[in-house]
Amino acid sequence: MGVSSSPLSASADFEFRGEKSECIIGDGNVIRENVVINRATHTGGQTVIGNENVLMEGAHISHDTKVGNCCVFGYGTKIAGDCIIEDYVIFSSSVIENAKTRVGEGSMIQAGTTFSEDIPPYIIATKKGQYGGVNFAVGRQHGVDEKVLKHIANAYRLVFNGSSSLFDTILQIEEQVPSGPQIDHIVDFLKTTQAGILSKKVY
Repeated sequence: MGVSSSPLSASADFEFRGEKSECIIGDGNVIRENVVINRATHTGGQTVIGNENVLMEGAHISHDTKVGNCCVFGYGTKIAGDCIIEDYVIFSSSVIENAKTRVGEGSMIQAGTTFSEDIPPYIIATKKGQYGGVNFAVGRQHGVDEKVLKHIANAYRLVFNGSSSLFDTILQIEEQVPSGPQIDHIVDFLKTTQAGILSKKVY
């Protein structure tokens, strides 16, 4: 599916003035009843839905949000504007993601969660918007080695169980946890947060 020009996809942003913007939807997506996907706000902007995603009834993807591939959006889940959602993310029902936040690859957000901070890759976020452990199930499903899963768990032990700031925690991960694609992705995600990580202080 390509560019949407339907009035039903008009941006919900109060700044929207009818500019020529886009909503781009990839291949193999399942979009159920009463789903709303808003196109971007300004000229040249894009709302993007990747491939092989499932959007259950009543899901809402707002303007300028970028969704990767193979994600699931549960019943009534609402994604605000300017969000970034990486691949293989699972939103349970009635999740609310507030504007300008990110969800990392392979994470799962439990039902009824509302959050205004970034959720890093490969974790479970609880209903209270807190760290609920590593999402081992998705990691194993995609062939991540058990040793790597332990490295991921060790990295997040430093992030969420320690008392150091996020800045110092990143240094600890780089020094103490063996490098690899998943660990490098976690470090890059933490380094580039603007909204903060769950309830973790940045400095």
